[in-house]
Amino acid sequence: MIGYLTPNYPLVAAFRSLPKTRTRPADRVTREIFKMAPKLSNYFQEEDIRTSKGDLDRPISGLAMDSRRVMPGNLFFALPGRRADGNSFIDEAIQRGAVAIVAEKIPSGTAARVTYIQVADARRALAQVAQRYFNFPDKSLELVGVTGTNGKTTVTNLIKHLLSTSTQRVGLVGTVNYDLGARVVPSYRTTPESLELFGMLAQMRDAGCRQAAMEVSSHGIDQQRVLGMQFGVTVFTNLTRDHLDYHKTLDAYFEVKSRLFNGGIGTSPRVAAINLDDPYGRRLAAEVPQHVRVITFGESPDAVVRAENVQLNFKGTSLTVVWPEGRVQIESPFIGRYNVSNLLAAFAACYALGRDPAVIALRLKSFPGVSGRMERIEEGQAFNVLVDYAHTDDALRNALGMLRAITPGRLFVVFGCGGNRDRSKRPLMTAAVQEFADFAWATADNPRGEALSQIFTDMKAGVKSPAQITFTEDRRHAISLALDAAGPGDCLLIAGKGHETYQEFADTIVPFDDRQVVRELIGIKSIKPA
Repeated sequence: MIGYLTPNYPLVAAFRSLPKTRTRPADRVTREIFKMAPKLSNYFQEEDIRTSKGDLDRPISGLAMDSRRVMPGNLFFALPGRRADGNSFIDEAIQRGAVAIVAEKIPSGTAARVTYIQVADARRALAQVAQRYFNFPDKSLELVGVTGTNGKTTVTNLIKHLLSTSTQRVGLVGTVNYDLGARVVPSYRTTPESLELFGMLAQMRDAGCRQAAMEVSSHGIDQQRVLGMQFGVTVFTNLTRDHLDYHKTLDAYFEVKSRLFNGGIGTSPRVAAINLDDPYGRRLAAEVPQHVRVITFGESPDAVVRAENVQLNFKGTSLTVVWPEGRVQIESPFIGRYNVSNLLAAFAACYALGRDPAVIALRLKSFPGVSGRMERIEEGQAFNVLVDYAHTDDALRNALGMLRAITPGRLFVVFGCGGNRDRSKRPLMTAAVQEFADFAWATADNPRGEALSQIFTDMKAGVKSPAQITFTEDRRHAISLALDAAGPGDCLLIAGKGHETYQEFADTIVPFDDRQVVRELIGIKSIKPA
C-alpha cells in the first residue's frame, strides 16, 4: 500500500480472475489459502454497520482506500474528500478486483458477487478496521504523539534519538521520513491516513521496535487518522496562526489539537506533556481530564520540567534542566530559544516514559540535528547560511529574533508563502520578516495551483519598509542575489522549505533543494573567506 504495506501475494493471487471454464477453489493450495484468509466479519461489529448487501463472511486479501492500488480480493473504502468523493471510484475498484465495498451510501446499481457495507462514517470505519486488521500494533509500542504548530519534527526526531540504543531501534512517523524499524522511507505526509499509519506501526512492531514517535497534525486528528490509537505520551509544543484555511479560527484549531489529550480521538494518553510557556498550553493543561497525568515543561517557574540559566550563542545552547527529583547541566548543539522549548518537550516525554534524566542529558550531546531545521551550510563562505522550515509568522519571528540577537553583521532572509493555503498569514509573515531582517527577498515557495502574482499581492500587504524587500519570482535567483549581498559577519536565513527537495507548481513537481542550490551557487561564485 503506497510502498509501505507488504501485500499478501499468495492470497492476492488466489483471488485473481480465473477463466470462465474454471471454478474456485481450483486446487488444494488455493483451498488452504482461502481457509486462512481473514473474513469481513472479523473486522466489523454489529453496531458499526448501518446496512449491508452480500456475504459478510467472505474472505478478503487486504484493505485499500485508493482505487488505483486495489488488488484482487481487497476490501475498498470509499472515503469522502474535499476534492473528490470515494463513491466515484467504486466501479474502478471493482474492476481491479475489490470483493467488498465500505461506503456511507450504497450505490443504486450494485455489482453481483460484491459485498456492500454502509456505515455512518467511512473514515471512522477505516480507522477501526485498520487497527483490527493489523492486530492493534499501537498497543505493542510505547507510542509518543507530538502535536503543535511548530517544533513537531525536531521534537519527534529528538525523542527517537534519546530513546534509541545500540540494540533497540525506535520507530518514527514524521514530515521528513518514516522509520519503520527495518527500513527508512521518505515521508509524503506528516500524518498519513489511518490505514497506512496502522500498517506502519505493525511493521515497526514486527521489526522489533518497542517505542515510536509520531508527528500528529491537526488534519490528521480532525480526519480521524489517529482514531482509537493508544498513546503512552502526547506532547503539545505550541499553537500559533496556521491552517486557518481549513480550521477557520484559532479556537477551532485549538479544539482539534486538544482532542489528542482529552479523549476526543476515542482514547486518552497515560501522560500529557504540555508547554506551559505557551498561552494555549496553559489553557490545555487546565482542561486535560483528571485521569491523565500532566507534566508541564518550559522556562516558567511553575513548570514540572523547566530550564534555568539559559545561555545562547551561534555554536549551541547551555542550560540547566530541573525536574522534581533533580537537575542536570546540558550542553546542546541546538541554537535559539525556541529550541530550548523543543529540547524540554523531548526531555519531558522521555521523563514521562520513566527514562533516566542523566542518560537523557548525556545523549543530547550526540544528537546530529534535523534535516532542514536550522541546518547550517558550510562551504567556506565568510558568512553564516542557515536553511529552515519556518513557514508561519510565529516561526519566522522566533527564528529571526534568535538570529538577530547573535548576528554581529546584517541579517538577510529569503522566504515565500505557499499557494492554495491560508492567505491570511501571508502579510503577517512579511511583517515578521521586516521586523527583524535588514533586507529580504520574497520569492516562490510552493505556488501549487495559485498564481504567484496573487501570492505576492497578499504578501505585500505586510510591507512597512519597501526599501528593505524585493519580490523575485524565481527562487534560485533570489538565493543567488542574497548570496551576492552577504559579507563577513552577516547571516542569511533561507526559510520555508527546509528539508524539501522539490517545488510544487500547478501541474508539476520539479526538483529543488535549498541546501543543494546554496552549495552549487557558492561553488559557482567561488565565495571564499575574507
